[in-house]
Amino acid sequence: MKICTNCQIKEDIKDIALPEIKFKFFFLPTIAEIALPEIMDKKQVAIVGAGVSGLLACKYCLSKGFHPIVFDTEPDIGGVWAKTIKTTTLQSPKPFYQFSDFPWPTSVTDVFPTGQQIRDYLRSYATHFDLIPHIRFHSRVKGISYDGPSSETWSLWNGTGEPFPPEGKWNVTVESIQTATTRRQVVYTVDFVILCLGRFKDVPNIPEFPAGKGPEVFRGQVIHSMEYAAMDAKVAEEFVKGKKVVVVGFGKTGLDIARECSSINVSKFVESHIKRKLPLTKFNIVPQRSFSKDIRSCKITYLPNRNDFFDEVEKGSIKLKKSQTFSFYNAGILIGDDHSTQIEAEVVIYATGFKGVQKLKDIFESSRFGEFIAGSPRVPLYRECIHPQIPQLAIIGFSESLSNLYISEMRSKWLVALLEGVFKLPSVKEMQKDIVQWDDYMNQSTGEYHYRSSIGALEIWYNDQLCKDMGMNPMRKNGPLANLFEPYGPIDYTKIED
Repeated sequence: MKICTNCQIKEDIKDIALPEIKFKFFFLPTIAEIALPEIMDKKQVAIVGAGVSGLLACKYCLSKGFHPIVFDTEPDIGGVWAKTIKTTTLQSPKPFYQFSDFPWPTSVTDVFPTGQQIRDYLRSYATHFDLIPHIRFHSRVKGISYDGPSSETWSLWNGTGEPFPPEGKWNVTVESIQTATTRRQVVYTVDFVILCLGRFKDVPNIPEFPAGKGPEVFRGQVIHSMEYAAMDAKVAEEFVKGKKVVVVGFGKTGLDIARECSSINVSKFVESHIKRKLPLTKFNIVPQRSFSKDIRSCKITYLPNRNDFFDEVEKGSIKLKKSQTFSFYNAGILIGDDHSTQIEAEVVIYATGFKGVQKLKDIFESSRFGEFIAGSPRVPLYRECIHPQIPQLAIIGFSESLSNLYISEMRSKWLVALLEGVFKLPSVKEMQKDIVQWDDYMNQSTGEYHYRSSIGALEIWYNDQLCKDMGMNPMRKNGPLANLFEPYGPIDYTKIED
């Protein structure tokens, strides 16, 4: 086994078994470096994140003989579904949010399953395909660094156009966080990295305020929706029980929290900081942008129990307030153009989203690679997966769609076909040209929301491109009329050999 020369060994060597491999682990005071052995020429693939995209990447890597190891900070799989608000349900209809080769069980009859049903479904998928042994829970990836030649002068991805060039490895620094008292860092050396971090987790987007206008002047409590979702259901109920609650933000999470709080108290719901609208003239919250633009930018918010929600609005359990900005005073928040309208509150919950790009950028130890990610208005990826100048690395699950599971599965199939050598990527210049064309389209179609890299209006066309790259027939249905008029879904892409 190859051990990095700068690794000082100060304690005993112990054997630790991983699925299908065994390697030596050197206990060090702060950090160890591990080179995972290639067994039968299997390439080692590190996958960061055990959410939907991470599970899919792991499953398809295994199916083609690669050796994946998945790292996740949580004690269980699920990503954004690992911790949800009690009343959260699926946003997409169930038939469009399922694995192509693992349908929902017949026992789940709701079109929009609950958060618990989704977690059970993901767990069943991981168990069925034996993914759990390949996942390291309570493992936070602190950073990744590339050990190989510079990509600055490359005309082809990785210098050679091959997914595994003769030179180049990634070092993945992982911190074990299972216990608060014992924090050990380990460096894994791998052939390829797949980042499945997602946009909606871990790094909350906290509003900023001028001095004297922020939460420091407020007598109550201020938390982000991430903290609320992490609470046990009973704890969350006690946290808001009997209190005046203001929810800031009008996305799916804000809707869920407002509805949940309204079943316990009266909840004021302020549409501010993020400008998502619920289409209802009666409550003066009609969208300023078109429905088609909402679709293209994946900003549609669907309420499965919408009648119930507005019943609560009618009764006054939920009070809707529209404002583009807000600030704090000692007894609540101030809204309106001149911040003259007072809303009393004891608890303010930010449903203001997450800083997904910042999270993605910060995982790179190289500032140059980080700038490749965050230096443009949107993350510039070929096929929404590969940055032309970042070697031996792919990103899955960051670009949005109307059904993220469905698209992440297609991307996982595409990526594994690339790693397997089924096809090669174009030159760096051609990929960069393609990215610019995508930028132009997204600017035209989604305007100020193009940074979201949404393919909401292009899912079928996008999948056609992936199919053509893989040598698959993009016409997945029987007959021209079916291909023209029947809706496409995950089941149409079950077989990738056609």
